[in-house]
Amino acid sequence: MKKLSVLFSVSALALVMASYTSAADTLRIGIEAAYPPFASKTDKGEITGFDYDIGNALCAQMQVKCQWVEQEFDGLIPSLKVRKVDAIISSLTISDERKKSVDFTNRYYQAASRLVMREGSDLGTNFSGLSGKRVGVQRAGIHDRFATEVLTPAGAQVVRYASLNEAYLDLIAGRLEAVQGDDVAIQMGFLDTPNGKGYAFAGEPLRDSKYFGDGVGIAVRKGDKALTERFNSALASIRENGVYENIQDRYFKFDIYGE
Repeated sequence: MKKLSVLFSVSALALVMASYTSAADTLRIGIEAAYPPFASKTDKGEITGFDYDIGNALCAQMQVKCQWVEQEFDGLIPSLKVRKVDAIISSLTISDERKKSVDFTNRYYQAASRLVMREGSDLGTNFSGLSGKRVGVQRAGIHDRFATEVLTPAGAQVVRYASLNEAYLDLIAGRLEAVQGDDVAIQMGFLDTPNGKGYAFAGEPLRDSKYFGDGVGIAVRKGDKALTERFNSALASIRENGVYENIQDRYFKFDIYGE
């Protein structure tokens, strides 16, 4: 009977260890799939895009399984903090404000912020041309903060959306006069599409690090140095072995990583 009890205990321990190993070999990655060309859905409902491919490449380099957890953008950081996901790969700009809540890896690409309006629109001095106009932004993002603190005092009315795609629809319908977001996302997700005909960037690229940070990184929980270092090491490897460049070339005709 004692031998049977020992065997049972050993079996139970083996199951626990197997479960632990399985969990350790899987990373739950949060993503918002409504931000082409970085992440969107195919006609079959599958996630596709630069963020998604980079994430899978990093997981492969680290020899772990990516378990993608899809949700709206403004729920990503809360999900990370309550441990529903282990990391976020969803075009999160590395900013001082976000560093209060999460830690970041090194950047995996960088972009500028831009405003898109009808062709020929003039932003005026210090955005005075937006006075009385409605500007769409993605809720809880870096552009939301800039619009709130800079464009609102200039007289603009900021309208917040769950995704840029929703803002584009209202821009086309005349319910907005402008949309603000990352330059690459606006160019490829709107201006380069049939819906973008008659629209163009207004004003110069916006790069104030106070709002737009130091590139786009992977967010992990505060203090998770081990995972941060694993991601950074994997990112350096895919940059060196050509995997990053191959992924980049699927989506862009330029170096999105930057200098």
